[in-house]
Amino acid sequence: MLDFPVSVAAALVGGLADVLHPFAGGLATALAIVVFTAAVRLLMVPLSVAAARGERARTRLMPEVQKLQRKHAKDPVRLRRETAALFEAEGVSPAAGCLPMLVQVPFFMVMYRLFVSATVAGHQNLLLTHTLLAAPLGQNWIGVVGAGLFSPPSLVFLGLFALLAAVATWSSRRVTAEGPMGTVARLVPFGTVAVAAFVPLAAGLYLLTTTAWTAAERTILHRRVVAIGH
Repeated sequence: MLDFPVSVAAALVGGLADVLHPFAGGLATALAIVVFTAAVRLLMVPLSVAAARGERARTRLMPEVQKLQRKHAKDPVRLRRETAALFEAEGVSPAAGCLPMLVQVPFFMVMYRLFVSATVAGHQNLLLTHTLLAAPLGQNWIGVVGAGLFSPPSLVFLGLFALLAAVATWSSRRVTAEGPMGTVARLVPFGTVAVAAFVPLAAGLYLLTTTAWTAAERTILHRRVVAIGH
């Protein structure tokens, strides 16, 4: 099912790497993955704007939601119905905030498949021969750490983990929700570090680029774009 998207991604990433090679040398393919990811996120900006507006609207309606929670504390069915009616009357979609994340999943899966497939469109996948410094883009950390925790390929991954953790910390500190849901929301960003240990380095670069984009985008949208829209 992903064969055609993987072929398209291979052509795009390979083409970008060829264009970037005179300037970036051996870093061209890794940089091409970053550019590819940034292009995907750029196309998703309208969804992100809608999600930011929806989040602001939900925050505005929170006092009303809390009133409903107190009023129908013993009737969860009616509480859900009344809350849904409130959101519908205000034109707010509870799912809007999840759309940017959900839309990214297929792109991440395509990048993952691209760098674990020995062949693409019936031809040898030459992207698997490319590296970022000393680490193969098609290998994961579990596959290289056997050569030593501080071996050159492992150090590349450790650097990736450190950057992902830094972005996760930034994102976690900006969670405003309280209670159990707030605690979960603060922990979720750190899941990218664990995922990056088991996926190819190329997919880890996708994760780093997209999470850094999200952190920057949320700061900009919530301070400027949403205000302009109102």
